[in-house]
Amino acid sequence: MTEDNKMGSAGEVSLLRLHLLRGFYLLVVVGLGLKVWPGVINRSESWELMEGVVQCMLVAFWALSILGLRYPLQMLPVLLWELAWKSVWLIIIVLPMWISGQMDDSTTETAITCLWVVILPFVIPWRFVFINYVKKRGDRWS
Repeated sequence: MTEDNKMGSAGEVSLLRLHLLRGFYLLVVVGLGLKVWPGVINRSESWELMEGVVQCMLVAFWALSILGLRYPLQMLPVLLWELAWKSVWLIIIVLPMWISGQMDDSTTETAITCLWVVILPFVIPWRFVFINYVKKRGDRWS
């Protein structure tokens, strides 16, 4: 069995879709690189607990997105996680605040940043996801 067959056959995903995935990873690498790294490198005081957690998670996402440039299909779980948490946050936290007119400037700014997630459903190769993460037999337990 070839490596492609073990991985779910990269041939199932068009070259255009692979380029779209790489484009999204590149957007993350450049965007987070410009936004997060200056604050990490030039930090003069310690972060509050949750701010430190967020910044470290963003740096980790940035680093994994670099791997996504080379291995776009193998790094799909990172994009699925990004789509999942942002969708949940926007639906459970932001939507009720917006409907009730209780949005503050900080939440609005974060929500606008998170709305980039609307691109992901058009970039993710859903057939590949279904075949390799839903339909495919799971790893053995013992």
